Amino acid sequence: MLTKSQVKYIQSLNQKKLRQENGAFVAEGPKILNELLATKNIEPLAIYGTAAWWRENDDLRNEIPFVAFHEISDAELERISFLSHPNQVLGVFKLPAVNLHDLENRVSVLIDDIQDPGNFGTIIRIADWFKVDHIIASPASADAFNPKVVQASMGSISRVNIAYEPLDAFLDRYKAVDIYAATLDGMPLQSFSKVTRGFLMIGNESKGISIEFAQRAKHRLTIPRYGAAESLNAAVATGIILSHLL
Repeated sequence: MLTKSQVKYIQSLNQKKLRQENGAFVAEGPKILNELLATKNIEPLAIYGTAAWWRENDDLRNEIPFVAFHEISDAELERISFLSHPNQVLGVFKLPAVNLHDLENRVSVLIDDIQDPGNFGTIIRIADWFKVDHIIASPASADAFNPKVVQASMGSISRVNIAYEPLDAFLDRYKAVDIYAATLDGMPLQSFSKVTRGFLMIGNESKGISIEFAQRAKHRLTIPRYGAAESLNAAVATGIILSHLL
């Protein structure tokens, strides 16, 4: 049975400030839990599963030491879940350490104020698909460990390193690395060859990339439009561009 303090603690992890204070975040559902438990980058702290989930995963009690395991009812899962339709299990995990490395010799994604959690989570998933190991986000971007971002990433949050830094200071440290800025007025994407290093910058959902960063970009690229849509979703654009550049 869940205690009031357990419920309060888990619900508190919906807030960025308290996630940072506690060094923990929440992930939900069998698929995402399995993804996170399979990686060495994310440390589990507690798992709250229904009887049905534990019947299929009871071996975890022996495989993962020093983790608090709890069998809870469907009603208790509803009390602590952040989903509209809770799905068997909720896990509390330790926030991973940021591990950026060798940025000069690889392709990384820079996020300029992406604020929609679903968009950000999908970008993380896309980065994982294309083996882009690093995302550097502006401080105003959505928090990568917001439950909605974690859910949208479908477990890719465990394989992509995500750091938050003021992008102007970050770019000052990597002046030798080319910036590829996704804009509406750049060169057609098809005119670019494959790349092995550089920063792909994706801008805010409504405002795009700030003028300052667009001016710093060596390459401004755009996905040619053939229809009447005003713009593309930021995550969709990220996928299309990475598919062409990598």
